[in-house]
Amino acid sequence: MEFDDIIVGAGSAGCLLANRLSADPSRRVLVLEAGGRDDWIWFHIPVGYLFAIGDPRADWRFATEPVPGLGGRSLAYPRGRVIGGSSAINGMIYMRGQAADYDGWRQMGLPGWGWEDVLPFFLAHEDHVAPPGPLHRSGGEWRVEEMRLRWAVLDAFADAMEACGVPRVADFNSGDNEGVSYFQVNQRRGVRVSAATAFLKPALSRANLTLATGALVERLLFEADAGAGGRQSQLRASGVRWREGGAVREARASRITLCAGAVMTPVLLERSGIGDGERLKRLGVDVVQHLPGVGENLQDHLQLRPVYRVSGVPTLNEQYAQVWRRPLMALDYALRRRGPMTMAPSQLGAFARSSDRFATANLEFHVQPLSLDRFGEPLHRFPAITASVCNLRPESRGAVHALGPSPDDPPSIQPNYLATEGDRVVAVDALRLVRRIVAAPPFARYAPQEVAPGPEAVTDAELASAAARIGTTIFHPVGTARMGRADDPMAVVDARLRVRGVDGLRVVDASVMPTITSGNTNSPVLMIAEKAAAMMREDDSRG
Repeated sequence: MEFDDIIVGAGSAGCLLANRLSADPSRRVLVLEAGGRDDWIWFHIPVGYLFAIGDPRADWRFATEPVPGLGGRSLAYPRGRVIGGSSAINGMIYMRGQAADYDGWRQMGLPGWGWEDVLPFFLAHEDHVAPPGPLHRSGGEWRVEEMRLRWAVLDAFADAMEACGVPRVADFNSGDNEGVSYFQVNQRRGVRVSAATAFLKPALSRANLTLATGALVERLLFEADAGAGGRQSQLRASGVRWREGGAVREARASRITLCAGAVMTPVLLERSGIGDGERLKRLGVDVVQHLPGVGENLQDHLQLRPVYRVSGVPTLNEQYAQVWRRPLMALDYALRRRGPMTMAPSQLGAFARSSDRFATANLEFHVQPLSLDRFGEPLHRFPAITASVCNLRPESRGAVHALGPSPDDPPSIQPNYLATEGDRVVAVDALRLVRRIVAAPPFARYAPQEVAPGPEAVTDAELASAAARIGTTIFHPVGTARMGRADDPMAVVDARLRVRGVDGLRVVDASVMPTITSGNTNSPVLMIAEKAAAMMREDDSRG
């Protein structure tokens, strides 16, 4: 089978890239997705994330190695296993991050990645509920709407944040997201908008676009580049080998793009012989290209999930516990696309500074009118909220690596949370800030009682230990095949997302981020894919 482009992974980046590249009818595009179609109802009803996370038809169900900074705990590490990838099971929150994030990339020597450079690529696919202007547009595929449900308990929490000096903000996506507001979400009239529904499925009617699902990629294929135009001969990625329906298949292409995400992209590179040479030899993999940065630089937002019992105000906990209410919730959704079934995992958002040491907001709050021990378990039977808070710019760095040459071998994921003193200080300050907020008069009237981590944690050491006990991933892994300058020995791709030392191979997903963005990472990944598509079209026009 011969194609012009092969895209490995139909997650957020792969779906958008497939749409953009196949818009040229002269290019034949193949998309390989190891998961299945999104033909399960819980991929589309917003509250379905409660059922999708942990279910093998939706989630790879990865787990981390024991994390020293979390007291040796191993965490579930959800990743989408379906067309649309994690955008089919995530929190649907529309968030670009801060202008300083991207200006920082440019200052690292990555031209074209500053805020003013990337903003047009956010706008290129946006269909925002706000009137069009310099920061938003309508008419794109990526629908952004307001939440369809409000809670008095969350309004009170917002008032309490304002009383503590965190201002109200109308738009988290202007480049400076400090403030408190309800999140905006990727929904269309109460239905989830995933990358598959927005970008991939509308393009599948094109004769030049082929999608293979259940296609588990084994490795990339290579051949010697002839060194056209006087260039020195080097290796070229020429094809992909995968399993599908019990058979092993291969396809060739002039260009291959990995969009498998921050977990599986580095693993696939290593299984194909691209990575640290000594590590590959220990795996029994022939070294194709020595790139020691493959799999390193893993960053994620560690969320701390303080839980507060409340009185005198409704929360979802007790409403869901009343079984007679559930049919009414379903009926409200069926008739009006409103009510709790439209809920994203988090409704109220806020960005704040943990201390005056930070010039911009370094904490993000995801506040929920519910509580549970962990996703996949029942809601608590008492009224409560969860005031989840995460460090937006962690210092700790982890790694993702292949454990063997077979696609059946699970990845090794070590996030290395709370490995630095700086991260532990931010965690302690974040927990203290939550306590100040719930003690402020607008929220104190609901008599909050701290359930987790518990009021017995008072000193810095006790709060740091509590953070290790209650911390968990908020599902934002990035950085494991990062961009960098030519003189950066740990860079995997250049500023045009080309894998160093291998022609015809790009990485386009969250793994290319050199540093994590200050917010939810799904929409930044779509921006990266939009920009990558433009760069590929430039390449095509040059011949």
